[in-house]
This record gives sequence, structure tokens and C-alpha cells, in this order.
Amino acid sequence: MRHRNAGFKLGRNTSHRRALLRNLVTSIIIEDRVETTIAKAKAVRPLVEKMITLGKKGDLHSRRQALAFLMTDVSVTRLFEIVAPRYGDRQGGYLRIVKTGFQKGDGAEKAFIELLGAEKELDSKRQKSADAKAKKREELEKQLEEAKKSEASEEAA
Repeated sequence: MRHRNAGFKLGRNTSHRRALLRNLVTSIIIEDRVETTIAKAKAVRPLVEKMITLGKKGDLHSRRQALAFLMTDVSVTRLFEIVAPRYGDRQGGYLRIVKTGFQKGDGAEKAFIELLGAEKELDSKRQKSADAKAKKREELEKQLEEAKKSEASEEAA
């Protein structure tokens, strides 16, 4: 019986679970949006909110606590300079969990966990990737046309 044992075990031992959650928190802070299972999303939510609260405090002790938990220095810098100032007047509820479907292998429910207010950055990332794809597609079409022209000139000769 699990009476008075709160928290998510996620089918892992303590060190593996801690590493998994630290990696997820770091990824959410860097990427603004991560797709994972619903159980992991619900387990990581309080940890991300705690990190954002540390970022809002902004003092040296908070920065050192964040450095001790997060996996990269880049994520700490982003937390204190970009992410935390977004929520200056907000008293919690910094994340959104959106269900997306089921995982192919085991049928686990998948979800996006994303930071609120990150829509502009996510849209700009999507636009950049769409532009890059369009540019690559144009280059490929150009190469195909040139190949067809060279084939036609070889056949004519």
C-alpha cells in the first residue's frame, strides 16, 4: 500500500527519476515546449514552477540553487534573463499541458508541456524552419531542372 507516499515514481529508481526530471526541466526552459507522456509532464510541472520562482527572485542564492539543479549554464542564463521576467506579475501557473494523442509503442498518452507566453518565440521558430524547408525545396527543384536540361542536351547530341 502507498498510504502517505505522494509523488510520481515513473517506473524508475530514485537517481534515474531525478536525472530524468532534471533533464526535462532543462529542456523546457531552453525549448519552451516539450512533448512527453502525461505522467512525466505532471511530475515535472512543480519543478519547473519552482525554477521560475527562483528566476523571479533573481538574487545570487537563487541563481546558485538553479545552477545546482539545471543541467546547463545556458538554461540558467535563459531562465533568469528571458523566461522569469515574462511572469513578473503572475503568481504561479506558468505551464500548460496539452494532450496530443497516444505513443506508438506502448499506448501511453502523450502531451505537450509548454510555458505560457512563449507563443511568439515558438511561432518565430516555426516560421524559420518553414523558410528553411522552402529554400531547400527550391534548391532541389533547381537541381532537378538542371539535370533534366543536361539529359535533354545529351540526348539531342
